[in-house]
Amino acid sequence: MKKYICEVCGYIYDPAVGDPDSGIEPGTPFEEIPDDWVCPLCGVGKEDFIPYEED
Repeated sequence: MKKYICEVCGYIYDPAVGDPDSGIEPGTPFEEIPDDWVCPLCGVGKEDFIPYEED
């Protein structure tokens, strides 16, 4: 599953980890996160995330 990075603060959403503090279970693809989810670090919405390419 693809990781996504916040363009504002650099937070990386890793589907293998999820975001348990926000109720997102490990194994949840980014596309399946509710549209009202926000970055746990800076609070911006999903629209400010882009696919993360690991080097």
